[in-house]
Amino acid sequence: MKARSYGFIVALVVFAIDQLTKWWVTGPLGIRHIGDQLVLLPIFNFTYTENNGISLGLLNATTETGRWMLVALTSAIAIGVAYWMGREKNRIDQMALGLVLGGALGNIIDRVRHGYVVDFADLHFGAFRPFLIFNVGDAAISIAVVILLLRAFLSRKDQETGRAPEEKHEHA
Repeated sequence: MKARSYGFIVALVVFAIDQLTKWWVTGPLGIRHIGDQLVLLPIFNFTYTENNGISLGLLNATTETGRWMLVALTSAIAIGVAYWMGREKNRIDQMALGLVLGGALGNIIDRVRHGYVVDFADLHFGAFRPFLIFNVGDAAISIAVVILLLRAFLSRKDQETGRAPEEKHEHA
C-alpha cells in the first residue's frame, strides 16, 4: 500500500460511518422528522434536523439553484482537499485531510440525495448547547481542522526554535 493512500482510507472509513449512522438514525431508529428525538444520555440525544447550509448554518441554500451551487462549491473544496492529501507526506496531516474529505463527501451526498444534510447528534448540558446539532461528517471535519491548526502552530514553533519536531519529542 502506498504511504499516501492512508488519507484516502481514512476518508472512506469516515464516509462509510457517516452514511451508516445517518441511515441507522433515520431508518431503524425512525428519527426522520424535524424535532424527532431519542434521549440517549442526560447530555446527549439524537435529535433530527435538516441543514440547508454549511457549518453553523452559513450559506443557507433554500432554493434549488442555491442547493446545486453549494454542491458545486463543496465539491470543489473536496477536490482541493483530495489533491492536497495526495501530495501530503506527513501521516498526521494525511489523516486529518482524510477526515475532512470523508466528512465533506458524506454531506455532499446528503445534499445531492435530499437537498439538505441530515444532522442528529445533539450534545447539551441542560439548556446549554455548545454546538449546533451535527453528524459524524461534521465532527470529523471539526476534529481535522483542530489537528491541522495545531500541527501548523507546532511546526511553526519548531521552525522558529530551529528544532525538528522529532527532536522535541525525543528530549521530552
